[in-house]
Amino acid sequence: MNALESPHDPRDDAAAADAEPVKLLVVDDVPQNLLAMQALLQQPGLQLLTASSGAQALELLLEHDDVALALLDVHMPEMDGFTLAELMRGSSRTRDIPIIFVTAAPGDPLRLFRGYEAGAVDFLHKPLEPHVLQGKVRVFVELHRQRRLLRQRNEALERMLKLNEVMMAVLSHDLRTPLSAMLMSAEVLKHLAANDTARRAAQRVKDSGRRMSQMINQLLDFSRIRSGTLALDPQPHDLRAVADAAVAELRQAHPGARVELLVMGDQRGRFDADRMAQVFSNLVGNALQHGEPEQLVELVLDGGDAQSLRFVVRNAGHIPEDALPRLFDPFKGAQEGRSGGLGLGLFIVQQFVAAHGGRVEGRNTARGVEVEGVLPRGI
Repeated sequence: MNALESPHDPRDDAAAADAEPVKLLVVDDVPQNLLAMQALLQQPGLQLLTASSGAQALELLLEHDDVALALLDVHMPEMDGFTLAELMRGSSRTRDIPIIFVTAAPGDPLRLFRGYEAGAVDFLHKPLEPHVLQGKVRVFVELHRQRRLLRQRNEALERMLKLNEVMMAVLSHDLRTPLSAMLMSAEVLKHLAANDTARRAAQRVKDSGRRMSQMINQLLDFSRIRSGTLALDPQPHDLRAVADAAVAELRQAHPGARVELLVMGDQRGRFDADRMAQVFSNLVGNALQHGEPEQLVELVLDGGDAQSLRFVVRNAGHIPEDALPRLFDPFKGAQEGRSGGLGLGLFIVQQFVAAHGGRVEGRNTARGVEVEGVLPRGI
């Protein structure tokens, strides 16, 4: 698909589903019965596959897929309907085809039990009542068309999602080069500025560029997560060193912000240091953005457990109780009409921690809002 192609119309799927004939398999060893079934069932949009034996029916099933319904005569020489049904159930290709048995025998409970055990959805008794036969077949044909339509729409949706993810990744990647040039130019302008007004303007450009860079990185990470290409590089590290670097960068980006790092216990573990640095940056940055202004934000590292590392970010404030279940949803800021970001920061935190085999959760406490994560040491 290119930019000039029209968007996908769901009505095209419905038309395609209706245009493709629905296949019915009819098996009976009496030729007159097959002719009678053809006369009763033949109509536009249906393709009847007729077989006079179980072996011939199996050959047809090898040639044709996506069969909507099988009408099997019970009493046939060599291979009866029950045996044919059991063979169909034993193959992944045909196990989901609904089966209706057609029999001239009275309703013997033992035979009915064996038929349902073989996979029957119903029994029809000869002589057949045309309206009953046609009504039952109509139901299964319509169900099959609906399943086919749903499958086609799901496939189209998956293609569109894949295309969107690829476009997002390409666009985000291509934006980074001019953005880097803009940030470098803003830094140069800040140092060459002749007065405070010019310096403040250069700083605003730099701050805006930094926020844009963060959004691009989040979009790239989101694309990797959604496409299943997120890769970790777990190595032995000290979590305190990772947190120190993340906090120092945040203090530089938010002059005057009160961020405190508290460390307890052994912080050694095996993890992806870059990903965990982003976890801390996103958590503390989110607390600075949404917490109460000028209030302390704490990042606590607890290495008291021999098997895991625990970290907690605390800030003053309160999250509405109905928003807690959606705390880690992607794009929630845009969905709730808030500005200031894409709403991907906490989603990425959750995905990065989960990729390490850990978990993260948020809650309200008497001290404010806490986001707690637990990470396996991996050593």
